[in-house]
Amino acid sequence: MSYPAHLRYTKDHEWIRLEGDTAVIGITEYAQRELGDIVYVEVDTIGKTLEAGAVFGTVEAVKTVSDLFLPVAGTITELNPALSGAPELVNSDPYGEGWMVKMTVSDPAAIDSLLDAAAYESMVG
Repeated sequence: MSYPAHLRYTKDHEWIRLEGDTAVIGITEYAQRELGDIVYVEVDTIGKTLEAGAVFGTVEAVKTVSDLFLPVAGTITELNPALSGAPELVNSDPYGEGWMVKMTVSDPAAIDSLLDAAAYESMVG
């Protein structure tokens, strides 16, 4: 499995990439493999300001539904429009086309407190 070094990770298996004051968030390759085939991604928090650790949506796989947790505080601005017609992008390209949401980050420095690739990889084994 791969854990790109330019991303930060949470213990809940989300990744985050900062692009200016906008962050892109998705789930890790480890998470999508554990879940299995993704059939639906639901995010009803667009436009809402949430704290770090808050549930921002759910991901539905064939056998389970899992909550998605926000890595840092901020406002959800966009859901990946491609996921409505092709939720399997989360499985095939979790760090690229399978991203889930974009958000405006309240405190960009908070991302530095998240796991780097090496720490995440050692956590999941």
